[in-house]
Amino acid sequence: MSSFSPSSSSPSILLTSLPPKSPISNPKISPVRLRLTGISRRSVALLSFLALLLQPAPATAFSIGISGPKDWLKDQKRKSAKFLLAPIDASREILRSVYLLLSSSDSEFTKKESEEIQRQLKSAFRDCVPQERNSFVNFQANTGVEVCTFRLIVKNASSLLDKKDPIKLEAEAILDDLIKSFSSLNVVANEANIKLARNRQKAVDTLMDALSSLDKFEQSVKDCLEA
Repeated sequence: MSSFSPSSSSPSILLTSLPPKSPISNPKISPVRLRLTGISRRSVALLSFLALLLQPAPATAFSIGISGPKDWLKDQKRKSAKFLLAPIDASREILRSVYLLLSSSDSEFTKKESEEIQRQLKSAFRDCVPQERNSFVNFQANTGVEVCTFRLIVKNASSLLDKKDPIKLEAEAILDDLIKSFSSLNVVANEANIKLARNRQKAVDTLMDALSSLDKFEQSVKDCLEA
């Protein structure tokens, strides 16, 4: 899991303060493996299924104070925590990899290397940045299907909480901030000439902000799971 402090939100973190989760000896572009990027569409479907599974039924047992079924649902929700948090950790690893690529090389990137960075960032966004969705995902979103993996995670983690529960509302607000930070990073990565070393600092700073937002989001999900 992350070596960042989940409570960290300061954008002024020194660039040298980002230790890689695992040593990366070669900063050249290499495809991020399936274990980092491969939270498949089937996994997203499973998230949707868990949301239905964990929704408390409007049974009389809940209204008369019999807590057994609800306690069981809470236990199932906690058991699903590792699965729910996996996409967050995978996105974090991708962002760390891109950070190292941006900050470890003084040479100019080729067009292919720049495109690879953008591809990795798109994978890290998990369909939560509308501008980076493919046509099929856009079609799903336009028909009312929730395609943002992180929004599905919040829905699952908070499924047993009331609509106006402050923990749930805070998680949703933090998610909105995360999506905004992803959108900003997407703009910088696509518009800034990151092929030139001297132009990468803005991208690195924006990426650090996104990592900080991702850590806060992860903690908010954990709070929902423990509530």
